[in-house]
Amino acid sequence: MKWALWVFGIIVALIVLIAIIGALLPEKHTATRAAQFHQDPNAIWQAITSFQDFPSWRSNVKRIEPLSSKNNLAAWREVDAQGDAMPIQVLASDPPHRLVTEIADPKLPFGGTWTSEIVPAPGGCTVRITENGEIHNIIFRFMARFIFGYSLTMDAYLNDLGRKFGESPSIGP
Repeated sequence: MKWALWVFGIIVALIVLIAIIGALLPEKHTATRAAQFHQDPNAIWQAITSFQDFPSWRSNVKRIEPLSSKNNLAAWREVDAQGDAMPIQVLASDPPHRLVTEIADPKLPFGGTWTSEIVPAPGGCTVRITENGEIHNIIFRFMARFIFGYSLTMDAYLNDLGRKFGESPSIGP
């Protein structure tokens, strides 16, 4: 019985330590990832802005539901395999060069924007995503910083985009 109390005490101490460290981390962060593609910028633009195409190449998105927009630009809800939904709103669109989107639910434990830039390059283009994120929950903040990393979702997105075009992009800052 005494060992069970020790184990419980250690678990509680770890959770408290994680919460303290998470509270000391900044709520906001910026992360950038980029990948080269052997595609015309228009093909990339079509892939990242087509509601009909999203679920077919995004491994973590099972369906898209259109939403009403607050600024006459596109808005939608992405639903994942677990049924969790995240509303997305386009803030700025400059086809086929720049797309700025935001998580459109301030009640989520995280939020922020993605700025996707498509830059022509020899033999294709470079896609650069800059995340200006915020993580409100201190436990999530700790996990994002020390376990998952800030670029996990961007890396998955760029790898999924590469698979759509039969490519294995090299992803970097």
